[in-house]
Amino acid sequence: MHHPVLIVGAGLSGLVLARVLHLHDIDTTVLDLDESPTARSQGGMLDLHEDSGQAALRAAGLYDEFRANVHEGGQAMRILDQHAAVHVQGEDDGTGDRPEINRRTLRDLLLNSVPTNTIRWGSKVVSAASLTDGRHEVVLADGTTLTTDLLIGADGAWSKIRPLVSPALPEYLGLSFVESALHNADIQHPESAALIGPGFFFALGEDKGFLAHREPDGGLHVYGALKTDVDWVNRVDRATLADEFLSHFADWDPALRALVADSDEPLIPRQIHGLPIGHRWDRVPGVTLMGDAAHLMSPFAGEGANLAMLDAADLAAALLAHPGDVEKALTVHEEAMFPRAEASAAQSVASLDLCFRADAPHGLIEAFKSFGA
Repeated sequence: MHHPVLIVGAGLSGLVLARVLHLHDIDTTVLDLDESPTARSQGGMLDLHEDSGQAALRAAGLYDEFRANVHEGGQAMRILDQHAAVHVQGEDDGTGDRPEINRRTLRDLLLNSVPTNTIRWGSKVVSAASLTDGRHEVVLADGTTLTTDLLIGADGAWSKIRPLVSPALPEYLGLSFVESALHNADIQHPESAALIGPGFFFALGEDKGFLAHREPDGGLHVYGALKTDVDWVNRVDRATLADEFLSHFADWDPALRALVADSDEPLIPRQIHGLPIGHRWDRVPGVTLMGDAAHLMSPFAGEGANLAMLDAADLAAALLAHPGDVEKALTVHEEAMFPRAEASAAQSVASLDLCFRADAPHGLIEAFKSFGA
């Protein structure tokens, strides 16, 4: 079966691209390996930046819907040390330019903005290959073979489309997360709710810490962070994960340890990976990448989702500006994407090091003060 435009991945970048092209009567097909849009968690809160994530939503005609779903108070921020002493506290007075929204809410806005037949759920791509006529072939896990004139890889860290343009693979960045969730926090976990406050929260020390935020439903989403070797996540027993993780925090305040110890859901261990800073490739006809597939980085620059959405909006604009000349459009897209992704990836590495250096949290405190926070 042939599809003129095939997008692999129904994440934020794939959906923004499909939405903008739909507004201009260009049909796309989006493949996603999940069986349904609710098959797995979409993560926590996102702060959308005015010049990237918000700009993409304006291009998609969804800015007003986004504003209606912003988490009021979500731009508040606290920085603590391992003894739970507050060093920085910033309130959300409504004037900030990076409003917070739940990732699932944002994804649902995008899903509801494209025709229901746009996305083929349960379509796991196992391989992709270039054909001699400039088209590409995609093979699914069920044996289905699809061809396309324009193939866009928006399929994340372990992209099946990336090998068509680049041999690069994500590298472990030396940091692992243990993700926990505290439900109905004001009632069930009042001490943790008071500790974290209404927005984003850091409690940092050398090589470890806790990051958390309050969600609009009153829950708390927590990431315990630990600099450790690449095998730690696979080596630790899930049944004793909390004890193993918290053994590294024996001298930390009990209120901080409770953010993981009191989780209402099974803990989820995650490794943090990134593609090489400055990852780029030579132009390959008929195929390109967006988002994490193109420039995976740690979350410490706060840019991943924003860049992914901007990639999509810019690619759509390039395709619309150069009708009938896909190669020109892809060249314009990549020439804009590569330098901004390189700058953000470098920032993400520097920020990760800053957060967990020997005198943490003072590096982050100094950084916020330098920006007038």
